[in-house]
Amino acid sequence: MNTTMAEAGLHDFVGKMAESLARAGTLEELVRPLLELLETVTGLESTYLTTIDSEAGLQHVLYARNSRQLQIAEGLVVPWGDTLCRRALEERQPYADDVSTRWGDSAAARELGIATYVSTPVRTGDGGLYGTLCAASDERRPQTPAAAPVLEMFSRLIAQQIDRERMVHSLRQANDALTVSAHTDATTRLPNRRALLDEMQHRLAAASDDDALLVAFIDLDGFKAINDTHGHDAGDRFLIAIGGRLQGALREGDFVARLGGDEFVVLSGTRRNVASEAAGAVAIRLQVATSGHYALDGLALDYAGPSIGVVVTEKREADIEALLARADAAMYAVKRQRKSGRMH
Repeated sequence: MNTTMAEAGLHDFVGKMAESLARAGTLEELVRPLLELLETVTGLESTYLTTIDSEAGLQHVLYARNSRQLQIAEGLVVPWGDTLCRRALEERQPYADDVSTRWGDSAAARELGIATYVSTPVRTGDGGLYGTLCAASDERRPQTPAAAPVLEMFSRLIAQQIDRERMVHSLRQANDALTVSAHTDATTRLPNRRALLDEMQHRLAAASDDDALLVAFIDLDGFKAINDTHGHDAGDRFLIAIGGRLQGALREGDFVARLGGDEFVVLSGTRRNVASEAAGAVAIRLQVATSGHYALDGLALDYAGPSIGVVVTEKREADIEALLARADAAMYAVKRQRKSGRMH
């Protein structure tokens, strides 16, 4: 009767745990209830999951549950060579209730006062040893029939969760890389047109009536001649050098992008009451930064500088394409002045 009641109680407990595990979204959310269930199945009061850093020769206690006197602390780090886990793996001895005599050379076991110990390795899908799932007691306790299969089952569940989290992490990294690639100019590694439009939309939406956005449209006069005379590789190196100089001329909060071809755009925030003066200062700063001598892997160029047109946003301006068109028109006005010789 008592055995039947105990089995029924364990059955109910396992059912509740199954519901909890089904809701687990992270490794910790999975492991915590597993450790509680492992205590019930093994009768050992300390249950814990470790990770193994084989290169550093260390074992870390990642998660632990302690219900009585024996305390296996989370965050505990011990030399891998001194652990019961290593001995159990190498000797294929997953259970021992005579730790003090069998593995008396383990300083960690002596200090913790471990008498009974059971463990199983946690191996990920690639066969790598992630860590160990363990239970221990400071008293000698017999091995329960369910301990070994439950340990192995829990180990597989944990390994699957680790593999799943690693896969999700890899997918997120790949997605981030694709997002960066989709918003990055392949030649200069500056933000591209898509990134520029997103940034402009964000800044216009966030601007107050007292804020103004300066849009500097930059066209590289003479770029076609560089390509025709020295080749497209030299032209690409020049574009990269221009991008580097523009980045070097940015102030805090500024943004630069390659719009395409030989055109770049710089965004700079300012207060509306000083926007005209700020626009002039931005144009001069960018002109000085991009003019002068360029040494491009054996090719020396003296560059007279680009044509730069700077416009100031109107209050509540929201049409990005219209704003770029205004900046483009301002740039062409400067270009005409430069060609006519009225601007040096």
